[in-house]
Amino acid sequence: MEVISYNSPRCCNLNRRLVVKKSSSRQQVKIPLCRKHRILCTRVQFRSGSLVLPNKHHLFLKNVYHGKGSRPFKALEGFNNVDPKVLSGNYNGYVVGSEDEMGRMSETGQSVTKVLIPGLPDESNGECGARISSCFWQWKPKFNVHYEKSGAENVNSPPLLFLPGFGVGSFHYENQLKDLGREYRVWAIDFLGQGMSLPFEDPTSPSREEGITEGKDFLWGFGDKTEPWANGLVYSMDLWRDQVRHFVEEVIGEPVYIVGNSLGGFVALYFAACNPQLVKGVTLLNATPFWGFFPNPIKSPRLARIFSWSGTFPLPENVRKLTEFVWQKISDPESIADVLRQVYADHSVNVDKVFSHILETTQHPAAAASFASIMFAPQGELSFREALSRCHMNNVPICLMYGKEDPWVKPVWGRQVKKQVPEAPYYEISPAGHCPHDEVPEVVNYLLRGWIKNLESEGAVGLPLLDDMEMESIQNNITRDLEFVKEGSKKSVMVRFLGSKFSLWNLIKSSLKSRFGKLETKSP
Repeated sequence: MEVISYNSPRCCNLNRRLVVKKSSSRQQVKIPLCRKHRILCTRVQFRSGSLVLPNKHHLFLKNVYHGKGSRPFKALEGFNNVDPKVLSGNYNGYVVGSEDEMGRMSETGQSVTKVLIPGLPDESNGECGARISSCFWQWKPKFNVHYEKSGAENVNSPPLLFLPGFGVGSFHYENQLKDLGREYRVWAIDFLGQGMSLPFEDPTSPSREEGITEGKDFLWGFGDKTEPWANGLVYSMDLWRDQVRHFVEEVIGEPVYIVGNSLGGFVALYFAACNPQLVKGVTLLNATPFWGFFPNPIKSPRLARIFSWSGTFPLPENVRKLTEFVWQKISDPESIADVLRQVYADHSVNVDKVFSHILETTQHPAAAASFASIMFAPQGELSFREALSRCHMNNVPICLMYGKEDPWVKPVWGRQVKKQVPEAPYYEISPAGHCPHDEVPEVVNYLLRGWIKNLESEGAVGLPLLDDMEMESIQNNITRDLEFVKEGSKKSVMVRFLGSKFSLWNLIKSSLKSRFGKLETKSP
């Protein structure tokens, strides 16, 4: 099969003999590598191929993210004058200062312990992050699935797989690949129909009609007849679930810890529900609790028949016109920047790379029709709640991390998940929006490391931010101030941990009590 090169030489060989460790809670799994697939890799220290934007776009980004609306973190005072005490050597975390110095209060009126955590690798000071390899894997005809990996030399470490949100790709996990790749084997994948996993041929034959679309030759998927290789193709939850399963089986070759943000969180949960034998644990980062508007043909065949088209190619004429109109709006650079401004709570975060990668994807000739297919695709066979229930039934470990200031998937959604799976650790991060892994990667990486070590040690290592006494006595929630150095400045993020006896009503009562207490204190 032909492999698309993107001007990148081959540099990796796969060892087809796999060794899969036994787990106390999992049966031994042997997964053969498929010989018919070829993989092409190229090592990259910095991302090549990023779109070079016109000056006006850089200027626009500068005004959006570094102007009046910026909210940079404030450096902590007196930090260098205290002696850190080790909180837990397993996570490289430290309690900072004495009780008298910890004057900050959480929203519930509790004192907040300050904890120093490691920052990201500082390459400006010669500290090297893990080397990232950009690769392509052939799964389906005319498709090359793009993914990135790091930490291949960490042969005895657990494997981690990151799934992106809608509209982005593996590039969104650069901070995880560089940092966590120093200890683990890490992969990040682009879903089919997104990122760099778009087809390299038109899935439809060119339309014979003229004058319908200006610049029609540059848009794929707008033809009248489907090419044989694209028959039945639809960018749906079921397709992405199967894509992840084959990737784990054929590329990684053993069960993984899977981490997903937004749409990727739903896909991660869906995949784990259907393939628990391939999953060591699932981490949800502001996972979207629903996806798709149209009924699933397997789950609701009668209802599905009402809708004559559900994301397959070619696009019907009325859908083509709607797609053209909508696509012009959402692919505009200003619209992309506006969305990023919404989902990132801290506008001082540099999103230039994210912006350029998204804009580059929108200029691919297959992007518009792929977007239409995604929007009209049927729902998955399992709802988010059903997938969560099945994971719970199969004892799949789950960890929840949610940015508190997310305008789309608000914390109430994460707390509903916590309520359904009460034993799952829940970390609410503030300030952080829809993409906490990119806004505060230091915090997410720290929590993820600690959670994995807790599972790998079968509980011998405590959960991050908790000591043994707190593990035994925690009733509702605790709060920690996580401090780290970023670009030479000290930053602070508050993280709330919800315990196993968490109840939404108790949290509401605690918040109300705190607010009314503050009002009483202020009154004369």
